[in-house]
Amino acid sequence: MTITSSQRLVSGAALALSLGAALAMASAPAAAQPAKEKCFGVAMKGKNDCAAGAGTTCAGTSMRHHQGNSWSYVPAGTCEKTSSATSPSGYGMLKAFTEKQS
Repeated sequence: MTITSSQRLVSGAALALSLGAALAMASAPAAAQPAKEKCFGVAMKGKNDCAAGAGTTCAGTSMRHHQGNSWSYVPAGTCEKTSSATSPSGYGMLKAFTEKQS
């Protein structure tokens, strides 16, 4: 089977359109994603997004509920309104904290 120049042109155009669509999807504006913030002291044991202190590696490694040096992403503006049993304020915090004793 011999490929004609018009078939090559059509194939090339289809490839270009496919690549263009893939690039457009990859560079979609960040505004389409809801804004999030890191919130310390609200993650459940083993459910943190990252930063879980000494002896841990990162995501999913918090050793206890509401660990003061581990964080999870929450919708922007909600961290300091989210309950935390170990936080000095009783709510999540935007920075790591020393847990209060119960």
